Amino acid sequence: MSETGSTWRIVQDDLTHPAVIALIELHLRAAHENSPPGSVFALDLSGLRHPDVTLWTAWEQDDLLGMAALKELDIEHGEVKSMRTAPGQERRGVAATLLDHVIAAARQRGYQRLSLETGSNAPFAAARALYARAGFTVCGPFNGYSDVAFSTYFTRAL
Repeated sequence: MSETGSTWRIVQDDLTHPAVIALIELHLRAAHENSPPGSVFALDLSGLRHPDVTLWTAWEQDDLLGMAALKELDIEHGEVKSMRTAPGQERRGVAATLLDHVIAAARQRGYQRLSLETGSNAPFAAARALYARAGFTVCGPFNGYSDVAFSTYFTRAL
């Protein structure tokens, strides 16, 4: 893929690269810093290694640009997880490119729907805007989620 004159590549990640592990740790720290107790549903390294989860990372040469994961909820429904742009890579289209990749992978798997959970406060505003631009609409809790005080839920038919 080509963005801003550079070649980016998206790879299915094995979660062993130190930069990927550091980005996952940053993602979790930020989620806890910006969310009330009990309202963080981000997956840690072991959760991302679960067989029902696929994580992709975007790279420009040796620089990690971001990550996104897809969790299978059932044979027709997937969940977008762990969307994160690496520090210094914001506003380059990384998140949108990764989200497009996740949507394409979900379609390839035959999913009929994609859903996700994110925060409702200011630190999550860019994420909510990204999902809305990608055709996701606000919905109620799904797949066992119940937090309605802080979480915002989105879904998109495929």
